[in-house]
Amino acid sequence: MLNIENISYKVQNAQREDILQNISLSFPENKITVITGPNGSGKSTLLKLIAGILQPTSGKICLNKQDITPLSVTKRANLGITLAWQQPVRFKGITVKQLLTFANPNCAQLSTACSALARVGLCAKNYVNRLADESLSGGELKRIELACALAKGGNILLFDEPEAGIDLWSFTQLTHMFTSIQNATIIIVSHQTKILEIADYICLFQEDGSAILDTKQKLLPKIQQTPTCQKLQEEV
Repeated sequence: MLNIENISYKVQNAQREDILQNISLSFPENKITVITGPNGSGKSTLLKLIAGILQPTSGKICLNKQDITPLSVTKRANLGITLAWQQPVRFKGITVKQLLTFANPNCAQLSTACSALARVGLCAKNYVNRLADESLSGGELKRIELACALAKGGNILLFDEPEAGIDLWSFTQLTHMFTSIQNATIIIVSHQTKILEIADYICLFQEDGSAILDTKQKLLPKIQQTPTCQKLQEEV
């Protein structure tokens, strides 16, 4: 079980800015939770705090009752926490197969690397030996990053707006990919209705800095009726 206990995160600009204020959440184990809400409300920041990329100003993060707040990114990854970024990083001189192997050494075997790419709808023979650089489109790179996240695996899988750059055909495959993952707690930041619809639970970040976590059946109808949600859907 992943628990967020009274987490706050502040940055020092011209004036001190509160990004998150005393957020407490318990993410249901082995379920899909989709985090949604207004832009700038701290959704992506929360994923970075869970992964250890950022450190909270106050509060703590617990995994299976262990306080992991002081642990590094590497130690959290070893505990099974995996993050797929909203904007994937491009690499010069590294092939897709090598990138997959960094995520999971078993991908050094061609068959394993090909299976990982197939899970995200990519033809392995067209990609496995390609460089993971600017020659790839944003959508291609996004799917390769998702393949790396799936290859690495873990108990806690974090996805920050995974639909970004994904074409319409791949979008259906994307939602199927999430629902096919077994024995993992999946946390997705997204505004997309189709991703909200596959959630078991929804976490709604609100403009006042609070967050509500409840079942999809209870929260989704309310979210779809709000002007903020309707505006976000129009922008996607």
